Amino acid sequence: MSMTSDCTVAAAPRTESIVTAPAPSAPAADWRGHLPVLRAGTATLRQLEVSDAASLFEALTREEVTRFISPPPATIEGFERFIAWTHHEQSQGRYVCYGIVPEGEERVVGIIQVRQLDGSFTNAEWGFALGSDYWGTGLFHKSALVVINFAFEQVGVHRLEARAAVANGRGNAALRKLGATPEGILRRSFLRYGEYLDQVLWGLVATDWVYFQPGAGHVH
Repeated sequence: MSMTSDCTVAAAPRTESIVTAPAPSAPAADWRGHLPVLRAGTATLRQLEVSDAASLFEALTREEVTRFISPPPATIEGFERFIAWTHHEQSQGRYVCYGIVPEGEERVVGIIQVRQLDGSFTNAEWGFALGSDYWGTGLFHKSALVVINFAFEQVGVHRLEARAAVANGRGNAALRKLGATPEGILRRSFLRYGEYLDQVLWGLVATDWVYFQPGAGHVH
């Protein structure tokens, strides 16, 4: 289930420079068994559990959330199957999915996914979806920073790419604020509600990230 939702984040300029950045840390294999907990400000990011299915269904099936993402599961049972699938793919070293838990809560209100595009997980695609009650709060931006940092430093990803519908202004602004580079338009590449939509292809490279985003997050 690939998601890039319409969460609210303001755009920010990207600083360009030709600089050789330090190499990221060596990949760690522990995450395949169980994802480490990440802290994003006061929020917690953790591995999904089957008990999260109901809260994910409530947060991610609203019309405003599903507007620009691949259709989510239509039932709580569907989300339970999705969560089981995330565990299997993670155990095979092909996929990571973090649930976003705001401060003072136990329920998951969004997800950030990273999946491999090649056998070594050096090239990957990521996507996200966040319940609309948390748009504009900064929760997504802080959460995305630590997951991207985890993908580069612990999973061993070299290049991350994301796709967002051209019409998804908030999603594209979120990616730009994170420092991603728009690399082109994928014409009529996303079918939603019977209409083919153009998408923006966004790229992030580990060497740029290490230089421009020091101290992006902490693993506990």
